[in-house]
Amino acid sequence: MSFTKNILIEGSKDKPILLDVYYKQTQEAKPVVIFVHGFKGFKDWGHFDLLAKTLAQQGFVFIKFNFSHNGTTPENPLEFGDLDAFGKNNYIIELDDLEKVMDWALTDPSMAAETDKEALYLIGHSRGGGISILKAAEDPRVKKLVTWASVSDFLNRNKKQTIDTWHEKGVVYTFNARTKQQMPLYLQFYETMQAHRERLNVLKAAKQLGIPFLIIHGTKDEAVDLKDAEELHRACKHSELLVVGEAGHTFGVKHPFGDLGFPEHAQFVTERTIAFLKE
Repeated sequence: MSFTKNILIEGSKDKPILLDVYYKQTQEAKPVVIFVHGFKGFKDWGHFDLLAKTLAQQGFVFIKFNFSHNGTTPENPLEFGDLDAFGKNNYIIELDDLEKVMDWALTDPSMAAETDKEALYLIGHSRGGGISILKAAEDPRVKKLVTWASVSDFLNRNKKQTIDTWHEKGVVYTFNARTKQQMPLYLQFYETMQAHRERLNVLKAAKQLGIPFLIIHGTKDEAVDLKDAEELHRACKHSELLVVGEAGHTFGVKHPFGDLGFPEHAQFVTERTIAFLKE
């Protein structure tokens, strides 16, 4: 297997995107799978390396990346060392970053013989699921879509108290329970969302999808309610909904992960995802 970690490509607003690519070198065109991490996530979280190796062994070119403003740095991609960038992130930046990764995946000359340019698939987790839905609806290069524990809405998730604090102080903070950091979100996040409400309507995007769409969600998701998956499934009439009994938001995976293999729920989700992408 060939894999290259920490490739730098151009991102949004002068911040680079860091990405990893995994595939078996066969000189035969393979479907390209791009994995999109969620809020307070990063490409090296938890089991994502094992996931990458597994899908590469199954005949995919697998790419995972850090959004340019996710708060990590190229020098230290495992820690949130650039909280100012985190505070300046927004959904439009993430959509633009994902497009840049797609462009790279389909044009990089070093992988030209390995990639099937007519078979580009997205897997998005949590907030990354919402971003993936929006991108799949607006970019015809995406041919299949899988979401894990995805949100169904970006526009109405902020409470009035949060919005009032944004306007009063210019910033709100979200606590990272793992790192114990107070992570800023500047007022621009809310203002950008309001300025692009039409483009950021996840359910509207789901209704517009004409590609195969697998929605996976756990019944014990502590971060995104199962109703989000049900709303997405109702919006996209031809979608497939897979409800995983007793599974949480990360399907049993924690960070740091170690090297113990997939937990039961993550194994099931990975197997069903691979089967769907191979159909």
